[in-house]
Amino acid sequence: MAYVVPDFTSKAAMKRAVTAGDVVTVYSPGPFGCVTDGVEFIEGPHYPKPHTWYAKVQVSDGCVVKVLA
Repeated sequence: MAYVVPDFTSKAAMKRAVTAGDVVTVYSPGPFGCVTDGVEFIEGPHYPKPHTWYAKVQVSDGCVVKVLA
């Protein structure tokens, strides 16, 4: 799983930011990294807060361009 920056408290907030054209980048704190182009699965908010939302997103050049689910 991966996270997005900024750290959104809800999936709806992330979706609004992506729709508005804000820069939303993906990252993975683990050793395996995340995709820079393609589909990625996101969870939030960031650890150590409990994860309360999950999303499937389309990523291009390390930035979320569309929320798929």
